[in-house]
Amino acid sequence: MRPLTAADLTDLFRLMAVRIDTERLALGALDGAIGDADHGNSMAEGFSALAHACAEAESRGVAAGDLFAIAAHAFLGAVGATTGPLYASAFLQAGQRFAGQATIDPVDLTEILGDFSVAIAQRGKASPGDKTMLDVWTPAARAVAEARSKGSGAIARLDGAVAAAIEGREATRAMVAAAGRAARLGPRTLGHVDPGAASAAIIIVALRDGMTAFLARGSK
Repeated sequence: MRPLTAADLTDLFRLMAVRIDTERLALGALDGAIGDADHGNSMAEGFSALAHACAEAESRGVAAGDLFAIAAHAFLGAVGATTGPLYASAFLQAGQRFAGQATIDPVDLTEILGDFSVAIAQRGKASPGDKTMLDVWTPAARAVAEARSKGSGAIARLDGAVAAAIEGREATRAMVAAAGRAARLGPRTLGHVDPGAASAAIIIVALRDGMTAFLARGSK
């Protein structure tokens, strides 16, 4: 199993950007029900910016492990709303794990789900059950940890994370927002999927799909 290079990691970020952009309008509609309808545009612009920044950095020979910090700054520069600092913190946390590494082991890359969960919780001052993106990131990270304890490989870990992410996303329908801007609407948020949870699930599915394709190429 070959490790991921900076070019491979950039490809993963590009796939995330494409998937988010494809769902831009749907995410905006979800946000329009309980927010200001800008989540789809913010996420699409943020991931487009980080994908372009990482591609440029990769062309200059930046190490794979150092792309996370570049992604963080690019996302924050493109997204000034609440989501910007949350994902910037998440990418920076992941970057601390891999700083300076020329390549990244595929199994090790799955640990970024835990990094994202921790960083977003700390920065956002929210908890699972508050009807936020943490209702996806936290169970997905937990699924990776459980799979790790069983000695599972990268794709098995990510398959578990995807299942947990989708379940977490759907669970937000039955929640009343207790954090973020949606909290001001209180009971009116009941019955709606949280847009941040929806976009988090898209990112995790894209990571699994991208890694599956990467490993399939490496086995040929």
